[in-house]
Amino acid sequence: MKRKFVTILFALGLLPVVTQAQDLESVPDTASLADRNFALDEVVVTGARNEINVHHLSQTVSVIPRLVIEKSLQSSLLPVLTEQIPGLFTTSRGVMGYGVSNGAAGGISLRGLGGGNARLMVLIDGHPQYAGIFGHPISDAYQTSLADRVEVLRGPASMLYGSNAMGGVINIVTRKMHEDGVLTDLHTGYGSYNTIETELTNRIRKGRFSSIVSGSYNRTDGHRDNMPFEQYSGYAKLNYELTGHWNTYTDVNVTHFNATYPGPVSAPLLEGDQRITRGMASFALENDYDRTSGGLSFFYNWGDHWINDGYTPSAGETPQDGRFNSFDDMMGISLYQSTQFFNGNRITFGFDWFRYGGQAWTEYIKGEKAGTREDIVDKHENEVAGYMDFRQNIGSWLTFNAGVRIDHHSRVGTEWVPQAGLVFHLPRAIELKLSASKGFRYPILREMYMFPPQNPDLKPESMWNYELAFSQKLMDGKLSYGVNVFYIDGKNLIMTLPNPNGSGRLNQNSGKIDNTGVELQIACRINKEWTADANYNYLYMDNPVVAAPEHKLYAGVSFSKSRWDVSTGVQYIAGLYTSTDPVTQESFTLWNLRTSFHAARWLDIWARGENLLAQRYEINAGYPMPRATVMAGVNIHF
Repeated sequence: MKRKFVTILFALGLLPVVTQAQDLESVPDTASLADRNFALDEVVVTGARNEINVHHLSQTVSVIPRLVIEKSLQSSLLPVLTEQIPGLFTTSRGVMGYGVSNGAAGGISLRGLGGGNARLMVLIDGHPQYAGIFGHPISDAYQTSLADRVEVLRGPASMLYGSNAMGGVINIVTRKMHEDGVLTDLHTGYGSYNTIETELTNRIRKGRFSSIVSGSYNRTDGHRDNMPFEQYSGYAKLNYELTGHWNTYTDVNVTHFNATYPGPVSAPLLEGDQRITRGMASFALENDYDRTSGGLSFFYNWGDHWINDGYTPSAGETPQDGRFNSFDDMMGISLYQSTQFFNGNRITFGFDWFRYGGQAWTEYIKGEKAGTREDIVDKHENEVAGYMDFRQNIGSWLTFNAGVRIDHHSRVGTEWVPQAGLVFHLPRAIELKLSASKGFRYPILREMYMFPPQNPDLKPESMWNYELAFSQKLMDGKLSYGVNVFYIDGKNLIMTLPNPNGSGRLNQNSGKIDNTGVELQIACRINKEWTADANYNYLYMDNPVVAAPEHKLYAGVSFSKSRWDVSTGVQYIAGLYTSTDPVTQESFTLWNLRTSFHAARWLDIWARGENLLAQRYEINAGYPMPRATVMAGVNIHF
């Protein structure tokens, strides 16, 4: 497999360029291409702590801007990411809501590495977002109302962000008010299965002060019996520009949802109820001068979980005596400063400190233990790290990137995390990137301390990602495309296996990753009214995992003229493992359609249809997805 990968890299590296175009420096960006997810000249903050043009990064960062998020007409960010990012897939089990615990959806995988097992990190403005005990993202907390744009780094990001960024990061950059004034937007809709979406957002900017406050309420009866979902979310951010070089902001985000777990169709569950609250708050002080920029930030995340695991009458079970409770938290301090010592050079020094953990217990409400509490875990761990990221332009044709992180865990020990890469800026608007980067993950508290088969002696997981990326702009920037080829070599993955020293099963560092893949993207501005884009990925896994399809293809087209905006897309999934024991795979095709009519300056009328081919399919084993669904509503601006 390694020889095959090297052969592919060699072939792509020698791929002749026969299409004529202008040099990189003279190719203009167009608004239409920037509105898509692959723009060579996009300025990002993911992949480097400071703002940087993506064509200086040796790793691939995909950007989904606000306009694409708005046109998706979705309340959750994950369906947008699944469509727009090659190699990324998210699990789902219904028309709305992902839930937690048994049977939950919302698992995010990137190149076969999943967020459900803490190998993919979600950030909000660069701050890690995951449950302190369980280590995984909480997908119901990531709403479209939060995002000014989303940046996805495809590949290890542990050098900058530490553990859990082993397979990549999704960075939600929060919304801003870009011009003076006051704007208020109301989004509301109703559709299949008595589903309701509402979101109210107010944005203010006056001089150096700006703010955004938003709230949302979403609910559905669900497409199966005993599957309701209800969610409340609120977000507020205050920003003040102290001087022309110093800026400060503070924000808070709280999401609460009530969900019911119906169990697989073969064994329906009763009383599988969940009441979950997740919150985050942060404060940051930032500076930006001609040759140096940086920031100091503090963040705190928390979660309060109440779960009734329910019972299955068909299996002779009776209602549970106890209820699972947990409170987890994570706090951290991040400090970095990036400096340009001479032309073409940029070096960044950073420091991170994280403290995460929490407590979990069972509260008994009936039976012999009624009125008592049984503790499960009460633990916190610390992670402290320092890192250096170095970037040097050599003339106008080459950028060299290198970095290293030293990361210490209070129980597991110390990990060194290097990465390096080259970017060739070639004629005819060509970018050629080569990179090698290490990713790692410390064992999470659940794996070390909670429930058999816990093992406090687990070691970190680690992997290397080797990647070649080729991209080009043509036709004066109206057409862009890119090809990525990668190979992932991982070891010490945590698996549950028979205990070698006794009976039962035990978490052990015995797993391996040997993944190879190809990712393609293309975006085209056909004319003033029509744009088209597509992405595809092929993933080969020596050791297949659930929720990582072998093939994922999306192709979409958008039309915008006068008062009409219409977009449609087809997504094809093949070789999706819903189970590996026994092996069960799904393949399906989904057709979605979205339209908006600008009835007045202050009023838009919108509608969206999903799975319009009424496909029968499952993403989570035992949870058939809804057939065709329709939502419609209005957006009011004042």
